[in-house]
Amino acid sequence: MQITQTKIQFPDITLQTRDAHKLRGYFGNLFKENSPLLHNHYTDGKARYAYPLVQYKVIDNMPVLVGFQEGGELLVSLFLKIKEIDIEGNQFQVQAKNISQNKVDLSVNKQLFNYTFKTLWMGLNQDNHRKYIQLNEQTKTEFLNRQLQNNILSFYKGLSFRTPERIMAVSRLKEKQTRFKDHTMIAFSGSFASNALIPELAGIGKAVSRGFGTVSLMK
Repeated sequence: MQITQTKIQFPDITLQTRDAHKLRGYFGNLFKENSPLLHNHYTDGKARYAYPLVQYKVIDNMPVLVGFQEGGELLVSLFLKIKEIDIEGNQFQVQAKNISQNKVDLSVNKQLFNYTFKTLWMGLNQDNHRKYIQLNEQTKTEFLNRQLQNNILSFYKGLSFRTPERIMAVSRLKEKQTRFKDHTMIAFSGSFASNALIPELAGIGKAVSRGFGTVSLMK
């Protein structure tokens, strides 16, 4: 299956990885009348519980907006309106911005693809976090492999792609800590191999609209 992916990059602006959620807050507020896809909330305040089709990231200190399908078309329509970025009162004038739109494949293959996480992966929810911390090291790895499989499957479902093939994932991860909504959370850096084809800079796991779990294909 092919889907449309859109990326907007701001090469002259330097931010920290942790600023991704501020990026989301800024654009979500700036264009709040345009679509709930920008901030995943409807006009009545209810949350949109679906895979985020617009994602805000800071990759190698550069702000990046990534959109899929109608989320990408929305970014195209707003591209010319982006004149500045305000991060908690710090205003960055947009001197340069690049936009690209491509058809990308979603598929499950016999070959393995090697990926690295460009940002921390949050693969544990409240329930499986409790299970995870009680496991030994080997069992933790197996547990995380299953979570990766589930996350990739959720990503595919969020883009209406169904596959009869079994998704496999083998991880090489390091446990980290991160702050999320004023709480300290377990997250992971590292890499993994999978037979699932994932578009460059797509997010998997929790909080992908805020930049977590950004995947890059290893060359």
